[in-house]
Amino acid sequence: MRLLSYNIQKGYGGRDRRYNFERTIAAIEHENPDIIVLQEVDHNERRTRFDNQPEILSDYFRYEATDYQFNHRVSKGGYGNLLISRFPFHSVTQVCLKLKHRKKRGAQVVVVDSPEGKLLLVGWHLGLKEKQRHAQVNHLLDHVDLQDNLDLPTLIVGDFNDWRNTLAKGPFAHHGFEQLTRPPSRFRTFPAYLPIGSLDKAFCRGPINVSDVRVVRNQLTKEASDHLPLLVDFHLERPEESGNGKP
Repeated sequence: MRLLSYNIQKGYGGRDRRYNFERTIAAIEHENPDIIVLQEVDHNERRTRFDNQPEILSDYFRYEATDYQFNHRVSKGGYGNLLISRFPFHSVTQVCLKLKHRKKRGAQVVVVDSPEGKLLLVGWHLGLKEKQRHAQVNHLLDHVDLQDNLDLPTLIVGDFNDWRNTLAKGPFAHHGFEQLTRPPSRFRTFPAYLPIGSLDKAFCRGPINVSDVRVVRNQLTKEASDHLPLLVDFHLERPEESGNGKP
């Protein structure tokens, strides 16, 4: 199975600052992902021609399941996170990660009914302050939906805004997660045209075999957003594989 995580910057190019949603879609489609996890997806905003981007993406890919989390209001519209999956969702929970006066943030927690079994997936876009991000991660990892599904293979992906990579040895290590996007020097995603920051990350826990994790760096992705997409190829382990101690 293939998962793509991508901060699409509302369809604006990272260098030319032009709105070109067809370019965004092409960058996603080129990788043929089974599960798409997007951040900064606009809805009813003048800057993006009042496009309903969640609907446009859902109609274009025509996958089995979608979930849009509207996080930040701007005028009569705003933006948020979007999940699109070839496979149905067994359950969907939207978790608010807003802290006091900070910008509203959120996480989508879904159980995906994949052909290989159930997968617990979290997609999110964390805050800009380090202390805020640690609080958001701790809140999410202590959330009842994660605690009730500890036996499920789990992937957490998105725009972490974690410039100094402090989350890996903090709350994620405490909760038994492995960072897939390490060392950070191999997973620089921002800014797309000359990446210096490893902001888009992936963590996993449980019986998951990850065959490849990479940043999608080509001419299209260098132009389509200010972030580069992150790609994760993986399979869920069968119970007998886990019992045999396979990685």
